[in-house]
Amino acid sequence: MNSVAPNPEQMRLITRVLALHFEEGRPQSEIAKELGLSAAKVNRLIKQGRELGMVQITIKSPLLRLFDLERALVDRWRLKNCIVVPAVTGSAEATLKEVGRAAASFFTDRLRDGDTIAISGGKTLSTLIESLSPPRRFDVTVVPMTGGVQGQHYTDVNHLATELARKLGGTAMLIHAPLHAASKEERDVLMQLKTVREVMDAAREAAFALVGIGAVVGPDSTYYQAHPVSKDERRGLYGSGVRSEFLGHLIDHDGALSDNDLNSRLVALPPREVASIPVAIAVASGAEKVEPIVAAMNGCYFNSLVTDENTARLVLERRGWDA
Repeated sequence: MNSVAPNPEQMRLITRVLALHFEEGRPQSEIAKELGLSAAKVNRLIKQGRELGMVQITIKSPLLRLFDLERALVDRWRLKNCIVVPAVTGSAEATLKEVGRAAASFFTDRLRDGDTIAISGGKTLSTLIESLSPPRRFDVTVVPMTGGVQGQHYTDVNHLATELARKLGGTAMLIHAPLHAASKEERDVLMQLKTVREVMDAAREAAFALVGIGAVVGPDSTYYQAHPVSKDERRGLYGSGVRSEFLGHLIDHDGALSDNDLNSRLVALPPREVASIPVAIAVASGAEKVEPIVAAMNGCYFNSLVTDENTARLVLERRGWDA
């Protein structure tokens, strides 16, 4: 900052330049020409005005509340990226569509030819894919991160990989194995199959991961649709600390993988390996996803989150859980 205060004429000139630039929106080159100054002189006067506290910028937008939520989530869980969209009052379905649209835009803005995209199954990612409107065709490869689930065609990972590849103009690899094996031994055999290994290896090398976060409570829990268990077993899982499902894995509230035997039967990429993918985007929305999101973020299994403002606020209120 200058140690000598400007004289009245200098103050007048600074004020004139600031008014032309900030109030009238005139470019510095135009101001320089009008006032007979060099472009460098105009730039210095604007800088001097800022240093003197003569410029106060006020932004009025309802979106600022969303940016505050994004910053809070990024700071708390050390995310690389966070997008929070407005909630649609009275409609969880419409809110989910807005979340899917925002995730689709964020994803395609960063997509490049030659990229590999790893994907999970689920309703949320189905909504993301429905929202896709890519600006052009992309030479990309889409690969599953988990085995498939019979009877859930429209949210099954193979169907979603195929649809995503079709919309983007790329190709899809499919996995010919179930998400839930009957035993750990069967799972180990399936994971050693050449066709399964190739899919998992491709997923590990992906530039992007797109993954949903599942709830383990409530009638609409996709985990129990894929792997039905009794109500008593559900209560037992929750009572033991399980709060989230991530790529089929049961996650405790502190982010650790549950030691439940069900996790040993999964044909899926381990959550820790998803965290190594450069842009790992989790997409989730709704009050029932608050506990699952917190648990998965405590585990640091992804670096980017897309959600809605109501869910974001509830997630931040759950900070007392943090490991």
